[in-house]
Amino acid sequence: MVSSADILNARILVVDDKEANVCLLDRMLRIAGYTSIASTTDPREVCELHRKNRYGLILLDLQMPGMDGFEVMEGLKEIEQGGYLPVLVITAQPDLKLRALQAGAKDFVSKPFDMAELRARVYNILEVRLLHLETKRCNQALQETVRELEASREVIRLKILEEQERSEQELALAQETQASLLPRCLPRFDDFHIHAFNNPTRYVGGDFYDFLQMSSGEFVGILADVSGKGMPAALLSSMVLGALSMELRSGTQPQEALNRVNQLLCEKSLPFQFVTLFLFLLSPHGAGQFISAGHNPAYLFRSANGKIEELVSNAYFMGMFDFAAYQSRTFQLHKGDILVVYSDGLTDAQNEQEEMFGEDRLLDIIQREAPLGSHALEKRFLKSIEDFTQGMPQTDDITFVVVEKR
Repeated sequence: MVSSADILNARILVVDDKEANVCLLDRMLRIAGYTSIASTTDPREVCELHRKNRYGLILLDLQMPGMDGFEVMEGLKEIEQGGYLPVLVITAQPDLKLRALQAGAKDFVSKPFDMAELRARVYNILEVRLLHLETKRCNQALQETVRELEASREVIRLKILEEQERSEQELALAQETQASLLPRCLPRFDDFHIHAFNNPTRYVGGDFYDFLQMSSGEFVGILADVSGKGMPAALLSSMVLGALSMELRSGTQPQEALNRVNQLLCEKSLPFQFVTLFLFLLSPHGAGQFISAGHNPAYLFRSANGKIEELVSNAYFMGMFDFAAYQSRTFQLHKGDILVVYSDGLTDAQNEQEEMFGEDRLLDIIQREAPLGSHALEKRFLKSIEDFTQGMPQTDDITFVVVEKR
């Protein structure tokens, strides 16, 4: 730790071409309790003096004949290879303050000098400087400790490689499991255009979608987001999809199918695992019903008036509450209407500035592109996501489904 005595005993160099200013600063610093103060009126001496004495602080006038303070700081940068310049600039010109800070100075003090301001700024810079040096010494000691542990490094390295290999194998298996949940090809219906996209993260989330043709002529679409990553999420996704598919293919109504799968998850999944899900059922004529189990809203674009409707419900996540009951709500797709279902990985996608893609941007794309049809909308989604993220790795799967009534 840095003490007050360390700060007051630190070496200080005063640099000003006017002897009167040097004497005034020397006196003010000694009154404040500083004991090791040197000075020079020749800016060309500063770098050599600092090379020999390594001052904790240099009070540097900016406007001096022959060599100004900015040139002095450039020379000091060659000595302070760590990039930290212990410089407090002195100036009466306000427009030079910002330039000095940009050049590497740590602070500034204005002329004419104010005793309270000078004491505060000098003390603060010296404290930071000494802490910086103390950190460097601690880092050197740490490096020495690391060197002493070199004998065991190879064993540690091999263990890490073994763990990485095991993790990569698990990750590859999880990726295969998740990929197997997605349809190999999208279904073709006379009355609908269907588009779907899934971009899993490297860490393998639990997004999946599926479509089931019912014996009644209706079809069911599902988009789900399973909590967690890796193999646990992939296994839970597989269980959810398998259970739902079995229930729906056996003729169970969607709401009862979700009630039964929720009971299964509450019994079989881990306490911290849950699923959000959006399920919709459509007849060839566009009559439909949907259930949103804790999922973000789906959007329905109306081609007749260009408006966008939200399809939302207040149902619980699946797998968290065994008392949850799921009820379907009705909707109608007319010719040219487009249904957009997505996971929150789409709206939560981030760019390099850590900004999120967001619902406003999503709605704007739907508003502008949906009148051109579902194919154009899908292309614009993909292009917008690519332009926004610029290849930046994401922490969640990006998945969406687009359905247009012909």
